[in-house]
Amino acid sequence: MIVRAIAKHIKISPSKVREVINVVRGKDVLTADGLLLNINKGAVRHIRKTLKSAVSNAQVKGFKPEQLYISKISADVGPMWKRFKAAAFGRAAKIRRRTAHITVELDLKG
Repeated sequence: MIVRAIAKHIKISPSKVREVINVVRGKDVLTADGLLLNINKGAVRHIRKTLKSAVSNAQVKGFKPEQLYISKISADVGPMWKRFKAAAFGRAAKIRRRTAHITVELDLKG
């Protein structure tokens, strides 16, 4: 691991983020960014932002984006927002608003 970037408390379900993450896992940075531009999912915006942050962190350390690939990328479960909604016969139904933590680790090719 050369650099890491973490986005926490993203208001999207981790399972929705994992659908997109599986496409770019193991790819080099420029290819992954090109793939993310062509995917029509809501999670792409958050993943691209985290990937750009990791690339920026690598540039501060003196590495070029052409040298890097995604060595590890994951979407972990964050805290849930718990709400209740009125249901039939005076009952209450749970609403769980899920959040995710996105972690991107970059390493050198080769």
